[in-house]
Amino acid sequence: MARAKKMVEKISELMWKPEKIRNMGIVAHIDHGKTTLSDNLLAGAGMISEELAGQQLYLDFDEQEQERGITINAANVSMVHEYKGEEYLINLIDTPGHVDFGGDVTRAMRAVDGVIVVVDAVEGVMPQTETVLRQALRENVKPVLFVNKVDRLIKELELTAEQMQERLVKVITEVNKLIKSMRPEKYKEWMLKVEEGSVAFGSALYKWAVSVPAMKETGVGFKEVYEYIKAGNVKELSKKSPLHRVVLDMVIKHMPSPIEAQKERIQVIWKGDLNSDIGKAMTNCDPKGPVALMITKIVADPHAGEVAVGRLFSGTLKAGMELNIVDRRTKNRIQTVGLYMGPRRVEVSEVPAGNIVAVVGLRDAVAGSTCTNLDEFVPFESIKHYSEPVVTMAIEAKNPRDLPKLIEVLRKLAKEDTTLHVTLNEETGEHLISGMGELHLEVKVEKIRRDYGLEVITSPPIVVFRETVTSTSPIVEGKSPNKHNRFYIVVEPLPEEVIKKFKEGEVDMKMDKKERRRILQEAGLSKEEAAGVQEYMEGNVFCDVTKGIQYLNETMELILEGFREAVRAGPLAREPLMGVKVKLVDCKLHEDAVHRGPAQVIPAVRSAIFAAMLQANPTLLEPYQKVFITVPQDMLGNVTREIQGRRGQILEMRTEGDMVTVVAKAPVKEMFGFAGSIRSATAGKAIWSVEHAGFEPVPQGLMEEFVMEVRKRKGLKLEIPKPEDFVG
Repeated sequence: MARAKKMVEKISELMWKPEKIRNMGIVAHIDHGKTTLSDNLLAGAGMISEELAGQQLYLDFDEQEQERGITINAANVSMVHEYKGEEYLINLIDTPGHVDFGGDVTRAMRAVDGVIVVVDAVEGVMPQTETVLRQALRENVKPVLFVNKVDRLIKELELTAEQMQERLVKVITEVNKLIKSMRPEKYKEWMLKVEEGSVAFGSALYKWAVSVPAMKETGVGFKEVYEYIKAGNVKELSKKSPLHRVVLDMVIKHMPSPIEAQKERIQVIWKGDLNSDIGKAMTNCDPKGPVALMITKIVADPHAGEVAVGRLFSGTLKAGMELNIVDRRTKNRIQTVGLYMGPRRVEVSEVPAGNIVAVVGLRDAVAGSTCTNLDEFVPFESIKHYSEPVVTMAIEAKNPRDLPKLIEVLRKLAKEDTTLHVTLNEETGEHLISGMGELHLEVKVEKIRRDYGLEVITSPPIVVFRETVTSTSPIVEGKSPNKHNRFYIVVEPLPEEVIKKFKEGEVDMKMDKKERRRILQEAGLSKEEAAGVQEYMEGNVFCDVTKGIQYLNETMELILEGFREAVRAGPLAREPLMGVKVKLVDCKLHEDAVHRGPAQVIPAVRSAIFAAMLQANPTLLEPYQKVFITVPQDMLGNVTREIQGRRGQILEMRTEGDMVTVVAKAPVKEMFGFAGSIRSATAGKAIWSVEHAGFEPVPQGLMEEFVMEVRKRKGLKLEIPKPEDFVG
């Protein structure tokens, strides 16, 4: 314990010397040895016992990660390393290598200034190596290289010393080629050079490494390595040239301190005025400046609740401070600040700029939030995920008693991972989770089962349609069950422009009526409609165009409730409505309020809307995605075939060097299984992402088939409903 206490004291002292800090990440293709390397570095820095390194997988402290043997969450840890007689503080973030967790990699890149790219000597540079390197370079993060599993070249491939060197040179050349093609302007400065020591070789499993600068001190070079491995004497090798020393020396020598890094990084990740006070404070990593904190991860801590982890670019954080969560427009008070030492969070009294911090109390922050103590602050560039939620599945609690707990857990997960979208349907108890891919959702479901002990049932992945109309209906009469009230309704398509005005906040129901009428008329409603708009809901409006009807005012709220019920689930397949204008053209109401209560009004209005829709050429709208795929030119044909086979359209192609970026759009429904198909069609070389591209009408020939599919899934009658099903 005394040792741990001493370590905390050292870290607390060093965090005030930004020139002595290195914030680094480790990225690699899956299974190339990142986590084993992280463990070794920690063991070397005295954080875990050396014997256990590699078996302990210290950073994979999530049970699921240990079981699946993959890293899912980017963990972080601070350690101290001595280099040339001086002590340095190294903040390390481990990241996942699996493509579905790219969101975590991207967020981690925001917190670090340098990155160790790990490449398996036998497999060489793999597609995911390219992807993660591209993410690092895009964020202006400087790379160094560690070629891992070198012993396999000798033991398994039985290469000679010369062949081994050739193989290693090939790996370096390939990584350099990627740096040159991705960041030509930085290439001179960032090119990897063996002789300068920005490359190290070794085996994370057997705990040894070599580099040119290290060789001068240890006397162990390639020739010696070869002989030691041939003789099976790896233990000796790990004593003479220990991995952690060689790699951490490389990190300190070649990675920038926050002071150097922020001069260049701030202009990439922040679009505010660099000459403003806060601009200068961040560029200079000033602990006395205003607070500028970028949250990169939310970690659920069983004792403290939610911990926000992020990079502090300016200012000093202490408990009790109130911070403005810029993107959420709220303020939260900090309860504690600290640093991570693996899974252990160590609290300290304050943390200055240039560090990776763990903060308790920022309950409204999510991964990607900007936090500051200023009232006005341009947020950091939003973290661009290279994938967006594309797959939705229904999830419910196996035991209905667990429903409240499930809702709470889903809210928590959505906060920890901003690429997970959660839609709660309080009525049916069926909730939807949307994620970046099928694996992404599987891992989340597994987490719900394991970490929260909740048994849940999930559906296969689905897509949610919208119901709409394409022409104007006749006037439809809706009668209340007691026949004392009658509502006369017309439905027609709502102009796109009207939806846009509401969506973008140019119009709302709280604004001045005259002003609203003017804008809505310009957007395409008639004068009467614009004056009579009573409600806007998710792309649909309700207009009252009646004149002088008795008791209408007192009944209006119930009429609108009928409209809302119709919007939530339409007549074709109980899917939400979109782009529908509902007009009340006349009505007859009973004079006695007792006879026009909710049970009379709501169903009458709802069924009139449904019957009218069914006489206005109803159809389904389906969600589309824009798909961006970057591949080597020789694989272009495979990509276009893959897209066209999914009802997709190619919109444009852009060529950069030997890579082509294809921009296309396709219906989400056809995109299930795309990850696997595109991976096999391009031998894993494709880097792809998607973004939501709005809704478009389902092709006429497929409409009925899709309606039946949804009705079947929901247990509804397998026929297209008729107007008379709703109004007799």
